[in-house]
Amino acid sequence: VQLQASGGGLVQAGGSLRLSCAASGRTFSNYGMAWFRQAPGKEREFVALISWSGDNTYYADFVKGRFTMSRDNSKNTVALQMNSLKPEDTAVYYCAAKGGSWFVTDGAQYHYWGQGTLVTVSS
Repeated sequence: VQLQASGGGLVQAGGSLRLSCAASGRTFSNYGMAWFRQAPGKEREFVALISWSGDNTYYADFVKGRFTMSRDNSKNTVALQMNSLKPEDTAVYYCAAKGGSWFVTDGAQYHYWGQGTLVTVSS
């Protein structure tokens, strides 16, 4: 499956952004989806994931209550609504897909990755 992330940009602290990830190729609803991020000089970290149907989500503690992940299997897309952004949220955000079990926060287990979209939050 091919993934294309979009929606990044520059926003002031406290603002919002909505990231999107469009998938093409194989049956999208068979894949668990997740967002990861990598800040400059730091390792990639897990942000959020969603089940095949979209009924279940899970978030890293540092985004709980601020970010919401969703998916639309009819459009082969996932989204990450990011509110109350902080400067420490600045990073390149990647969407990723995996077959099999969907509750996986280890990026090494994801089979497919988008190209990343840069989010910059100014103070």
